Amino acid sequence: MEHQRIIYILDYLSSQTNEKKQVTLKEIQKHLESYEEIRTPSILTIRRDIERLQTSGNDIRVTSGKHNTAYYYLVRKSFTFNEIRFIVDSVSINQFLSDHQKQNLIKKFEGLCSVDEVRQLISRISLRNQLRPSMDLLENLDLVHQIISENRKINFEYGKYDTRKQIRYYDKSREMIPCKVVYFNERFYLKCINEITHETRTYRIDRMKNIKKGETTDLRPILPEAEGVVLDMFEPERYEHVRLRIKKFLLDDMMEQFRDSISVQEEPAHPDCVIVRVKVGISRGFYRWVMKYGADMEILFPESIREEFTQKLREVTALYQE
Repeated sequence: MEHQRIIYILDYLSSQTNEKKQVTLKEIQKHLESYEEIRTPSILTIRRDIERLQTSGNDIRVTSGKHNTAYYYLVRKSFTFNEIRFIVDSVSINQFLSDHQKQNLIKKFEGLCSVDEVRQLISRISLRNQLRPSMDLLENLDLVHQIISENRKINFEYGKYDTRKQIRYYDKSREMIPCKVVYFNERFYLKCINEITHETRTYRIDRMKNIKKGETTDLRPILPEAEGVVLDMFEPERYEHVRLRIKKFLLDDMMEQFRDSISVQEEPAHPDCVIVRVKVGISRGFYRWVMKYGADMEILFPESIREEFTQKLREVTALYQE
């Protein structure tokens, strides 16, 4: 009964106390009265039980209140409540998890909180309606990480949408060497190296199916380091120091996108604009990125990039000419 009583005390302190809410020995005693299988202990016995819990590594602290009343609370060693709330909010807005998976994950974090804190974990963040992925992302991620850690090649089927709005999976053998998982723009991607061509390949993990472990490999391919800012998940053709003229209201957007990689200069000839310089990966994704800003952004340098972009604009314009 003694060990059972100590477990009940620890459980009570874990679920009912924190730095802001503390309990007295009498409150603990009253709680233990609800358990018929144990005899209600004295205040002295409860104090000794708490000392045993402290000796065994539980961070139970005591503060003094009015009339020298001792107040007890348990300090959690893993996460602070603000950290738990942030994680729970992140889980609740994750577009890859089903409602059932979210509930299971949140329940596990609730076990680390007091009753009062659990009431505060109700998410205040809503997610706009969108299509859910057809695959279980968590299982795919787990298997991909296993294969990487075991230095194996990977085989899988890969899916893309067809004209009937269905994901069609291509039954191909993809003997790739997986290198690392990357999170980019709210998606999880797997970076691989083709064993034969040594080219880098990128796949969305939620579009992979029937993932299988391949043969072990002694190769340790190293992905090329980015030499500048990359605007999408695919390897750029090259990197260039680009100079852009942008409207001033875009400066916040540029700072968020490029952070310390960017330099900014006033332009007296165009008082509503600034000049920004950044080294960026040149790819189709870069040109699409510039296009979305329309006339609010102009490529000034290098001339070769400006000419390539001009040609793409001509191709777009041609689509709308009668």
